[in-house]
Amino acid sequence: MEDTKVPIDKVEGYNCFACGTANPIGLKLSFYHQGGYVCSDVTLDKNYEGWENMAHGGIISTLLDEVMSWTIIYFIRDFFVTKKMQVRYIRPVPLGRPLLVRGKIIQSDQKEVRAKAEIIGESNKILARAQGDFVLVPKERLVALSEKLKEDMERLFKKLGEPASLKGKSS
Repeated sequence: MEDTKVPIDKVEGYNCFACGTANPIGLKLSFYHQGGYVCSDVTLDKNYEGWENMAHGGIISTLLDEVMSWTIIYFIRDFFVTKKMQVRYIRPVPLGRPLLVRGKIIQSDQKEVRAKAEIIGESNKILARAQGDFVLVPKERLVALSEKLKEDMERLFKKLGEPASLKGKSS
């Protein structure tokens, strides 16, 4: 993977448990693009504990789902929902240790995206991995979202520029 970390802007002030800046108990994840991946560096504390000194499985699943979601935001730049996700827990995910969470697009078409993600611990050991299917949804069908959030996300998509998968291709 290339060394350059390119930070990805996010919308501020929302309550998403994983990436929201307004959630007092959330993970407050930030993301960056590196090579063909979208990544987040995280160190989990005791608030996210399952068994003693180990991250709760639901938190692990959240990390994997969120990095795949931000991978779609960065590379596809469209609205979507998670359709299905399969998680494989390989090794305990420790608390208080630096973790790399990264996602990558496997395939995409006009309606769906398939992505994969992994959590990597010290010594580059894979601790958990996932594969997810996501359905692209026109913003008009996302009736639960506020118009402000839709507008903020569209501004983010525009700021990110042309989808990475289309860069360099003429229309």
